[in-house]
Amino acid sequence: MKSIFSYILTGIIGGIAVLIGGQYFSKTKTQAELPVQYTQKVNESPTVAVGPDFTLAADRALEVVVQIHAKESQKLARQKEEEQFRNNPYLRDLRDFGFFGYNNPFGGIMPKSGSGSGVIISNDGYIVTNNHVVEFADEIEVILRSGKKYSAKKIGNDPNTDLAVLKIEESSLPVLIMGNSDNLKIGEWVLAVGNPFGYLTSTVTAGIVSAKGRDLDIIGSQENDQYGWNNSVTQGSAKSIEEFIQTDAAVNPGNSGGALVDGQGRLIGINSAIASKTGYYSGYSFAIPVNLMNKIVNELISNGKFERGRLGVAVSEIDEENMKTLNLSSKEGVVIETVQDNSSAKYAGLLPQDVIIGINGKDIKNYEDLTRMIGLTKVDETLKVKIIRAGQSKEINVKIRKGL
Repeated sequence: MKSIFSYILTGIIGGIAVLIGGQYFSKTKTQAELPVQYTQKVNESPTVAVGPDFTLAADRALEVVVQIHAKESQKLARQKEEEQFRNNPYLRDLRDFGFFGYNNPFGGIMPKSGSGSGVIISNDGYIVTNNHVVEFADEIEVILRSGKKYSAKKIGNDPNTDLAVLKIEESSLPVLIMGNSDNLKIGEWVLAVGNPFGYLTSTVTAGIVSAKGRDLDIIGSQENDQYGWNNSVTQGSAKSIEEFIQTDAAVNPGNSGGALVDGQGRLIGINSAIASKTGYYSGYSFAIPVNLMNKIVNELISNGKFERGRLGVAVSEIDEENMKTLNLSSKEGVVIETVQDNSSAKYAGLLPQDVIIGINGKDIKNYEDLTRMIGLTKVDETLKVKIIRAGQSKEINVKIRKGL
């Protein structure tokens, strides 16, 4: 707004100067009979501010974003219902009394259905989407921008990052160039491409990157402690892996799984969530970074799942007390409280009172940083863990093992 106001103000001042100058020269000609010569005609066309052109980026993205219709069959819904009753005698008794309308053909659990978006990531038909779009479904239909329909197979999914991979039988599909979400700048223009509400197909909206690395705790946690360590305060379960790109590009239900691209049409994220009290767009949307997506998706294609290992420690964040006790100069890092027997940490030689300050060259400033790094580490990967022990900095190689 400041730059637009400046342009308008400059135009007004320029107009006044021309009027005053004209009057002066008119008087001069009358008094001294001297001709006035203009070396260049003034351009009277109004100044127009030209915004960024996203047409090329939009064209590229629209070709690779698909519509997804996901449905749970009646058979699968019944199987899930029976499993719930088997695991809960109380529910089973209620069912036997007809509480759920089980003997009524219109009673019981209704099959789920929904729609969303997906992004083609290979010429031979691999498609990435959000796990929440397809996790409940055993019947999945994919529709290309051309309108061609395919029956899709679910290849793998990872609830902790809300990612899933589908496959359709095709051999010459278009794909986007992969961007680098680590290089994305705050304030950079981005486009969100998807199919909002299930019927506004091939919709493009624009916005800017508002923030990076958002951890909103919206994906949810798993029941079991997959990672093998807990925050010593909460003793919580395995945490979802979230480092969202926050934008103000309009995203609504049905956009989930669609593409977030930069101004050149490079894929930089998968749209996943919105901040809203109503369920509809109200200012901010969130996308899974493409760098995180690539790591998870490659494993899903190869193995059908992302198998996480266990570090095997309980940790706490640094406070004033352990700063003094451990003679630390900063609150950045996490303190190991206990090390589990037969764990990755135990085999590597990590000890209680070690302070973890880095992994693979990246700073570990708090509990969330550690959860993210371990949560993105697969079984048999080796991490370079930087610690402070007895006031001295050292690096220890830790091979991440499968949990017991």
